[in-house]
Amino acid sequence: MTAHVLSVLLADGVATHALPKSGRVTIGRAPDNQIVIDDASVSRHHAGIDMGPSVFVEDLGSANGTRVRPREASTETIELVEIKLGVGERWELVVNEPINVGAALCVLRLATDEARAEPANARKAGSGERPDLPGVIVKAQETKRVYELASRIAQGPINVLVLGETGSGKEVLAQTIHRQSARSSGPFVVLDCAGLPESLAESELFGHEKGAFTGAAAPKPGLFEAADQGTIFLDEVGELPLSVQVKLLRVLEDGTVRRIGALAPRAVDVRVVAATNRDLAVEVKEGRFRQDLYFRLNGMTLTLPPLRARTEELFDLAQLFADRTARVMGKKPPALSRHALDALEAHAWPGNVRELRNVVERAVVLCVGEEIGPEHLMLETAARSVPGRKLAGLSLQGDLDALERARIEAALSKCAGNQTKAAELLGMPRRTLVARLTQYGLTRPRKK
Repeated sequence: MTAHVLSVLLADGVATHALPKSGRVTIGRAPDNQIVIDDASVSRHHAGIDMGPSVFVEDLGSANGTRVRPREASTETIELVEIKLGVGERWELVVNEPINVGAALCVLRLATDEARAEPANARKAGSGERPDLPGVIVKAQETKRVYELASRIAQGPINVLVLGETGSGKEVLAQTIHRQSARSSGPFVVLDCAGLPESLAESELFGHEKGAFTGAAAPKPGLFEAADQGTIFLDEVGELPLSVQVKLLRVLEDGTVRRIGALAPRAVDVRVVAATNRDLAVEVKEGRFRQDLYFRLNGMTLTLPPLRARTEELFDLAQLFADRTARVMGKKPPALSRHALDALEAHAWPGNVRELRNVVERAVVLCVGEEIGPEHLMLETAARSVPGRKLAGLSLQGDLDALERARIEAALSKCAGNQTKAAELLGMPRRTLVARLTQYGLTRPRKK
């Protein structure tokens, strides 16, 4: 019996889970599942996969649904048509066909012992990759200027403020500064200020002593202590509440931190690299950010251009992400087809490098052969970038709903309104078809 794995793709990356040869595997957010997906869109016990000579998936009453995507092919078109499973409904899974468990994209694959060699015709990433900075693509003139300046700044002690749109690579630049500094052997600590509740911000940054507040059962060092002799990266620093800004300023001026509930401060030697997509000068003028803290953080400002302004790096970044994802999944790294590259170039990339990484990781999961096509990218622009090629707008749920509704209407028309025959033609249980008729507001034929 062939061994299988399940690849699970979320916004933060890909995870691959080995599957048994037989028996049931449950998927959900709760820790008692065999495959745990820690995402709010996934129910505690979302779906089950029954392994055997054939593999079936079943929805276990999830809140956000389990959706399968059978392929429909013609001479000119390959489309994925989404179908939401009813509660308790089983669907036979086919190798390399995607399913959605909430927002998680899952693909059943054949297990491999190791990644195979790269295809000879693969477009190689890294022609603009810095040999001293693995994984960093630097080709555009503006990016080169920023990284060259960062290399010089890294040698000194000053704090750095990195500006740029969300997803433009500010953390990668901060890591680069750390790696090229005299602190490279020390820790690199990251704090996402935007995702930090105000009630926890002070404790996370500066730590607390046992009994300092309800729930403080043990002493806890803060991130500044954890970053001692290294670098702390404060992402989205403009989101910090004013009360925490005051205490952060004191740390930068005195080089000491005082844990909540402590009687004496502790000395720390930390370099701060802060980042924001806000205009801090405007924030200062509006009273939302302290001017003295702004001056302390702004020892030197580096501004990263958005991805749309450095398209010279687009293809190398895309292939780099494809190669990395393929290695994690244990499959041969796919090349990007000419049409896929055209689609990437036509897209505006409002989410910048982070969006590109997510798009390419998803494409690697969906890709069956050795080449990524525009249909795997699931970009709206992909449908417009390939002349004569019809592609489903898979990135929009509304497009999928419209496509399914049209298929149901066509099937009912072909079967003269007979729901049982239409369901067989569509490849879905009759009860699922009835549910879709209600969902899409389609008139159900009256019984004669």
